[in-house]
Amino acid sequence: MTVSTYINNRKARFDFEILETIEAGLELLGTEVKSIRAGRGRLEGAHVLVRGGEAYLVGVTIAAFQPVNTAKSYDPERPRKLLLSKKELIHLERQTETARLTAVPLALYNSGRNIKLKVAIARGKKKHDKRESLKNRDNKRDIERTLKSQN
Repeated sequence: MTVSTYINNRKARFDFEILETIEAGLELLGTEVKSIRAGRGRLEGAHVLVRGGEAYLVGVTIAAFQPVNTAKSYDPERPRKLLLSKKELIHLERQTETARLTAVPLALYNSGRNIKLKVAIARGKKKHDKRESLKNRDNKRDIERTLKSQN
């Protein structure tokens, strides 16, 4: 079974320190599934809210698959329900409420025929942490470049 990633949240790894990840299902419409498989969506700025024993993905934009044939009532930024086990839901709620952490979506990908969401429980980085990660990335790139030129 091959896993292909449809949409990535590249900004999340820069803005947050990832502590752990959870795989969640999504409650989607048929046109949204087609749109995600075509890669038409944005996870930047999205987060997960836990309210009333249910988790919702808020702030994600999934464009209409065929804008001409889409119903006028379709909202591309509507909250989408996450499908999690009760144990995962309680754990997610505890982490976000008591530990003051954030639940951030990392990627939308397929698992068999289903579309799954990788959710990270993360802590926000401060400005100096972001600068340090940029510096580390540049240093790593320079080292790889010199090693490549030596070979």
